[in-house]
Amino acid sequence: MPASPLYPVFLHLRSRPVLLVGGGNVAASKLPALLEAGAQVTVVAPEIGSALLQPGVRYAPRAFAPSDLDGKFFAVAAAPPAVNRQVADAAEVRGIFVNAVDDKGSASAYLGGVIRKGFVTVALSTDGSAPALAGLLREALEAALPDDLDQWVEAAVRLRGRWRAEHVPMKERRPLLLRALQEIYR
Repeated sequence: MPASPLYPVFLHLRSRPVLLVGGGNVAASKLPALLEAGAQVTVVAPEIGSALLQPGVRYAPRAFAPSDLDGKFFAVAAAPPAVNRQVADAAEVRGIFVNAVDDKGSASAYLGGVIRKGFVTVALSTDGSAPALAGLLREALEAALPDDLDQWVEAAVRLRGRWRAEHVPMKERRPLLLRALQEIYR
């Protein structure tokens, strides 16, 4: 367990340079979410598998070098532990967060179990200690969320604009929103 709790955050990676170190299936499993987020991905690995060959991705078919992190916003290390440690050490010097896949000791950022329904994103973490448990919890929460969650978001967005215009205090908004959501089902 970390000495202090993690600070949960969602990152805007759109048009930001991201490094993905690793050329196998684990690295390939991380690429779709990076591309969906709009990241400008560079893949570095001595051998790059065909699953990583995607339009718009830059490739450097060689071993990782610390300079690969120069100008990067975020890094994902999906390589053997020794390489992940090299990435983590080089990222630390540059002030770059790195997610080291299944390598808690080399990670300064952990990816959580993610649920996306409409405009709602839920992410949960076990602080990198039990990724399989995070996956099970994600599945359970996904099943519990309503299928019409997009209607909830539409109502909340509409009401937020009105409440801001009317200067409704923040502490009064949640009870008002709850009542409005209940009206969806009447």
